[in-house]
Amino acid sequence: MQAVFLKDRSLLFVSGAEAQSFLQNLITTDIAALGADEARPGALLTPQGKILFDFMIWQDGDGYMIETDAGQRDGLLKRLTMYKLRAAVTLAPSTEEGVTVSWGEDAEGARGSQGARDSRFAKAGVTLTRRAGRQGDGAEALYDVLRIRHGIVTSGSDFALQDAFPHDVLMDFNGGLSFRKGCYVGQEVVSRMQHRGTARRRVVTVSAATDLPGTGTEITAAGKPVGTLGSVHGGNGLAIVRIDRAGAAMAAGTPLLAGDTPVSLVLPAWSGLVFPASADEASA
Repeated sequence: MQAVFLKDRSLLFVSGAEAQSFLQNLITTDIAALGADEARPGALLTPQGKILFDFMIWQDGDGYMIETDAGQRDGLLKRLTMYKLRAAVTLAPSTEEGVTVSWGEDAEGARGSQGARDSRFAKAGVTLTRRAGRQGDGAEALYDVLRIRHGIVTSGSDFALQDAFPHDVLMDFNGGLSFRKGCYVGQEVVSRMQHRGTARRRVVTVSAATDLPGTGTEITAAGKPVGTLGSVHGGNGLAIVRIDRAGAAMAAGTPLLAGDTPVSLVLPAWSGLVFPASADEASA
């Protein structure tokens, strides 16, 4: 089993009699449908529907643990406190520092009271658990390789906060975005995108015959921008691209380049998405 400690992750604990309803009315995740041993992605959106904070969330005793990037934790805590008003909710940073992710043959043994199964990896057929604190010493690069292989992005490396919609990062497929529960911040915008089928930016895995250039390199087709490289490890990486532009380029046999490096793009199989071959198909 691989066990990797992610030192740059931080935790918030949300508890109290109204914790479930408080979160249900704010974030993208359907908290009422959250399994007892399941960790789901989620986001707190701007009123315009873009991701203001992103995180993983799971049940922990009588409350909920929220795992986010260490640089986001204090801002997220402040924003949740602003919404709290008189709700019977307690918001507190966890005493645990960092998060351990485990996968491989024995990952099932890490589930239960000490961890929860990440629904994003479950969609890709991988059992990966998340636990508070340091429980392993594997290299963080191992986790990045796994994320890249399965098309699972993280803010900072793969997209900028306040610059991406939940659809852009496949939250409509990975369990982090609900269209059935009641209203939450930004819900009207993402619901409109869903029902009109207007999502064009999507996560892809990127591969090249040589090492890819660095994060932030523009991907182009015939000199026109298609997207931007995110996480990179050797000849493999992630990107968020305009799938209509990428699909049209591939259908026409136009090379796709990351900087000067020829690349291939593949949509994650677990998403069920395909590249549209034309603008008409993209808007169908």
